[in-house]
Amino acid sequence: MAIYLKTVFAVPMHCQDCTKDIDKALNNVNGIETVSYDLAKQLVSIEGSAPPSSIVQAIQNTGRDAIVRGTGEPNSSAVCILETYEPDKATSPVRGLARLVKASSTSTLVDLTLTGMLPKSTYFASIRAAGDISRGPLSTGGVYRQLGSVTTDDKGVGQAFLVKENLPIWEMIGRALVVGQDADCKTMFLKDVVGVIARSAGVWENEKTVCSCSGKTVWEERKDAVEKGITV
Repeated sequence: MAIYLKTVFAVPMHCQDCTKDIDKALNNVNGIETVSYDLAKQLVSIEGSAPPSSIVQAIQNTGRDAIVRGTGEPNSSAVCILETYEPDKATSPVRGLARLVKASSTSTLVDLTLTGMLPKSTYFASIRAAGDISRGPLSTGGVYRQLGSVTTDDKGVGQAFLVKENLPIWEMIGRALVVGQDADCKTMFLKDVVGVIARSAGVWENEKTVCSCSGKTVWEERKDAVEKGITV
């Protein structure tokens, strides 16, 4: 199954030595075909079949951060922040992130990352019929489409790249995505994690460096996201 993605990342860079460091790190990522840099705008544009989360992690290994600024064509990508609704005031409710990108004319890539979950456990992801998360996963309705599974390591971190046929991005916008331990995705529990799927920017649709709402730079917003548990 052919997958081809175009993704733009914001990365702190100052000179050609920075790009050389990033190039070296990206050599360890399978599926990257082309890389181009815009030092003035501090943007890295990458094409190929590598999932965005793998690229972010590789760039972070250089000591730099990376923010996905756009993926795919306009109206061909979405994002979902996964949260737990179990009461726990000691930690952030964020437990993961899912990026959904049109991977080919008929397929969608679900780039799923989990954090803070039970260690060495298998979870199953599904799109739900509704986007009502007022009661967490319990109010999201029946299964609209099962996506696949992800297994966590001994630190409760898991990553999966799930490719689904005949699942257009526009059909998922506004629906909930639930990740739980029921293999059939039929029985839901409050401990399952859930989020609403929202439209995400396509390549070159979002070059802003300061948020018009908060007045914060993208890096200040990134710091806030990391503190909440969103690391990719």
